[in-house]
Amino acid sequence: MREESYYVVSNPAAGGDRPGLHVLFAGHSQTKPGHRNGPKVFDYYLVHYVLSGRGVFRCLDEAYELRAGDSFFIKPGRLVSYEADLADPWQYRWIACRGEEAERMYDAAGVSSRAPVIRSTGNRRIPVLFNQIEGVLKRKGEGVDYKASGYWNLLMGEYREVQSPRADAGPEVLDEIDKTVQQAVHYLSTQYAEAVTIEMMAESLGYNRAYLSKIFKQRMKESPVTFLLHLRLDKARLLIRERPELTLEQIASSVGFNDPLYFSKQFKKRYELSPSDYRRAMERLEEG
Repeated sequence: MREESYYVVSNPAAGGDRPGLHVLFAGHSQTKPGHRNGPKVFDYYLVHYVLSGRGVFRCLDEAYELRAGDSFFIKPGRLVSYEADLADPWQYRWIACRGEEAERMYDAAGVSSRAPVIRSTGNRRIPVLFNQIEGVLKRKGEGVDYKASGYWNLLMGEYREVQSPRADAGPEVLDEIDKTVQQAVHYLSTQYAEAVTIEMMAESLGYNRAYLSKIFKQRMKESPVTFLLHLRLDKARLLIRERPELTLEQIASSVGFNDPLYFSKQFKKRYELSPSDYRRAMERLEEG
């Protein structure tokens, strides 16, 4: 059994007013057997890379069994938990960030709350970049924020490449069905605010609608229509938390709902609170 350890280093410049993206902190840990984090909600973006061992990540009532080479991604406002294996507890690195570019980069890499895991066994650059970001924060000095953000961009570029493997990349690449589903997830994750339909997505990706819906449901355990609905509701819940100056009608429109009443009905069905009640609950939390 490996000895338990924990290390984290913060970015001294993360509180600056530079727009874009700030890496907040980075660290690594060898967890103890059964170590559990959550269920909890974070207010920043967080990505973990598993160096060794095993564990389980839970998000939106789905459980993902992970091992060395896997990464799991957390978005602000999502209720998540993760737990180390009892026999072979995982060792992992993590990076936290905040800023307007973080969401765009997650989307570009094909990451969403319905697809929060990337398996990158064989990619040697990803763990190196985690280590480099931690090293930059540890050394501090002038330009630390820019350097850390630069390495973050390279890291997300690696994840994007993993999600879109070359045809000659070898036996470890995803099969055609997985690649097709990932393309669909990426399409919906970037176009959810628009008046998109599954027919439009199928035409854009060059597939028959019925076939695309079938393989999507096989892999994602829900239809593209349900995935899109949940994605829009998740985005709306985040906006309600973070943008109090927006009306609920504006929030509904911003995430792709043209009918505020339909938005309110679906929101209450999913979260057991109406949008207005959810907003009041968040306001009470902030006050007290």
